[in-house]
Amino acid sequence: MSAAEETPGGEDVPWGEVTPEAARRLLVAAVEAFAERGYHATTTRDIAGRAGMSPAALYIHYKTKEELLHRISRIGHDRALEILSAAADGDGTPAERLADAVRSFVRWHAERHTTARVVQYELDALGPGHRAEIVELRRESEAVIRRIINEGVAAGEFEVADVPGTTVAVLSLCIDVSRWFNTQGRRTADEVGALYADLVLRMAGAQK
Repeated sequence: MSAAEETPGGEDVPWGEVTPEAARRLLVAAVEAFAERGYHATTTRDIAGRAGMSPAALYIHYKTKEELLHRISRIGHDRALEILSAAADGDGTPAERLADAVRSFVRWHAERHTTARVVQYELDALGPGHRAEIVELRRESEAVIRRIINEGVAAGEFEVADVPGTTVAVLSLCIDVSRWFNTQGRRTADEVGALYADLVLRMAGAQK
């Protein structure tokens, strides 16, 4: 699945929140190029060529290659936080909500693996200001999972000696799916999500 077929929020039009159309095409092309070659090995000429545009046209919509990466990263991290928050604020016990958060988060990283690799693994290519902004969003996502685990511990559902460390482990497990998931593999995105939800509940010492 290419970035042109992927979309952070599951909309009919990939990256439909990005306008005008030329800016959207450039962003889709950038995701594909960054995922395939890495940020530093990708040139603005590469991106423009994939979008069927001239290099000069890119600068009409994005001042720099880094600005393009920031836009991709911001949209992706906003979506990640939205997914986790929806699960955390939903109905059910802490165990049910943690399982739902993991299933949803893993499914997104599997179904959007090309996009997610760029969003999650090109953080260090951002400039200081943009990097700080994205790091704060990552902290907010971490806080959501930590809150569910703390609620589970308080309710006697979980046995977790190190809540911060377990939180990082849960998120790392989910995020890594984007690195290895293959749409032609033996497990679907839903199946991986269900497997990881079970693994995380075991990690948290969930009481049956």
